[in-house]
Amino acid sequence: WYYGLKPGADLVLEEVGHGLKIRLPVNYLAKVYIEPTNRCNLECLTCIRRRWEEPLGDMEPEVFSRIMEGLRSCSPVPMVFFGGFGEPLAHPRIIDMLAQAHALGAWVELITNGTMLTRSMAKELIHNGLRKLWVSIDGAKPESYADVRLGAALPQVIKNIMNFREECHLAPPPRPELGIVFVAMRRNIADLPEVLNLGTKLGANEFLVTNVLAYTPELREEVLYTRALGDFAWGGALKLPKMDLNEETRDPFYWTMRSGKNVSFPGDQLGETNDYCPFIESGSTSISWQGDVSPCLPLLHSHQHFIDDRERYSRKYAVGNLLQNDLLTLWNDADYVALRERVKRFDFSPCTICGGCELFEKNEEDCFGNTFPTCGGCLWAQGIIRCP
Repeated sequence: WYYGLKPGADLVLEEVGHGLKIRLPVNYLAKVYIEPTNRCNLECLTCIRRRWEEPLGDMEPEVFSRIMEGLRSCSPVPMVFFGGFGEPLAHPRIIDMLAQAHALGAWVELITNGTMLTRSMAKELIHNGLRKLWVSIDGAKPESYADVRLGAALPQVIKNIMNFREECHLAPPPRPELGIVFVAMRRNIADLPEVLNLGTKLGANEFLVTNVLAYTPELREEVLYTRALGDFAWGGALKLPKMDLNEETRDPFYWTMRSGKNVSFPGDQLGETNDYCPFIESGSTSISWQGDVSPCLPLLHSHQHFIDDRERYSRKYAVGNLLQNDLLTLWNDADYVALRERVKRFDFSPCTICGGCELFEKNEEDCFGNTFPTCGGCLWAQGIIRCP
């Protein structure tokens, strides 16, 4: 029931090794990303806002009420994730929004840069039902952190997280969990081990590392996946055992991982991240601050970015707006259902590794005959970019 396994549901069975994997039914709404605002108090080097012309604003109460009405109609109530392309804590009514989602019985998560996480804000988040807080930390030293998070100071963010954890211990259970997000690039990748140690000391129980998406020409020099895009796409299978990682095995492991093979370890297979949309497969939908409903976060706003040295324009795709239709009507819209089915099949042209043609420049059509929106150039679907 919780996974949408109701009588009459259409299921996709995928053969994995000697077993079968049941993928979520295409009509099961399991997670809702809510963008409270696309404003932010920082000007990070990696931010999409450095190169877009989208209007800035906060979600109005009427739009949020429409979301709550839609969630109330779902059984079970989907997870709610407050995030998107802004700082959720910058919304003046974020605590009330969180409390309303919690009152419906939703598991509620929120991502923040941590700069606005005062002790009083921490108390409000904890006592109004937050179940998991994600904090972005892109450096373990003040100078490397500030080199990315322009306008922020790492010592203050660490202090804010410590205050949050103290308030968690003072609160009755269930207490919120803590997750750390790290955006990896050339200038900060050496800090990753220290960030993991720092997060562990702060009480984090989950870490997510993502690559940077090159929204600007300058960020092209920062990417760490120039070769990785094609590494696991067409290589043969390579099964590795569990093994110590030490001075003797480090170099062989390094060259093995660069062999272009579809590497699998006991319990995990790296190649499974190819042609796999994490948003569609997790049964999620995304809602902008204006109330536009999109299939995923990357389609929430129009933007430009680079893959290698090629520029690509991604036009936003909205199924509809909540001020005109309710959430479940949009979720069950025939075109939206057909799009989710198409993405599950992922019969798109391989734009991320192709030599390139003029169709690569936009997400409007591809050489396989797919029409807007096309997903063959999506780095989320190739496991390069990741979101909580």
